[in-house]
Amino acid sequence: MLLKDRVAIITGGSMGMGRSIALKFADEGCSVVLADIAESEGKKTAEEVSKTGREAIFVKCDITDHKQIQNVVAKTLDKFGKIDILVNNAGGILGSKQGLIGEVTEESWDKIFNLNLKGHFLITQAVVPHMMKSKYGKIIFLSSMGAVNPSVPVIHYHTAKAGILGLALNLAMELAGFNINVNTIAPGPIRTPFWKPITEGVPDPNIIFEMVGKKEVPLQRVGTPEDIAGVALFFASELSSYVTGQTLCVAGGQPLRPFPENPPQ
Repeated sequence: MLLKDRVAIITGGSMGMGRSIALKFADEGCSVVLADIAESEGKKTAEEVSKTGREAIFVKCDITDHKQIQNVVAKTLDKFGKIDILVNNAGGILGSKQGLIGEVTEESWDKIFNLNLKGHFLITQAVVPHMMKSKYGKIIFLSSMGAVNPSVPVIHYHTAKAGILGLALNLAMELAGFNINVNTIAPGPIRTPFWKPITEGVPDPNIIFEMVGKKEVPLQRVGTPEDIAGVALFFASELSSYVTGQTLCVAGGQPLRPFPENPPQ
């Protein structure tokens, strides 16, 4: 098992990519702590993990709240005595469909940045001292292809996700001497609850995902949470022991352009 006896905190671990990462880690021998605001889904995922024979706990947490973060760290240490892996996965657009420069309010900008950048900084800051003490750690950030190759303008969200890249690079340099690896996954379009505000009211969301896959992705499909979980496992395990400060695009070939349906003869 690639993660035997390891302990991971996964933010946003209740659903979508976080849930798949939790289940993948558990299959490889890891105990997991799910930190999320979605309580019922988080408890359900913890039960799923427990069925694999690994331990799992759910801790309700808004990562923009420093006190709630401290509670997650304390409960993790009380239960497992250590923190080996941190997956910074929580994020989203908070139901907003507006992303143009003239539409984004200061309030919306602050909320998106708090969730998608500041929250990642806060929980990483709380976890790092424990990894430094044990001289071991794997920190994984979830950014977005929108940070480096936006297909539509969502200025506040994509800018926050670009900030993740800078945060991860600085941490990788600072923490390398403590045997702590810091890497980033940049997902392309992945079918998760993230898309709910976009597909709300659409009679058949499958049509949207099919169109996005064919129009934007060289591999001609939208990704699954499991596509992300496999890469997270690589970064969390000793398979990547000599890898730090890297960003891996998990996006079906993006930023390459899809091959045209009717190429010129």
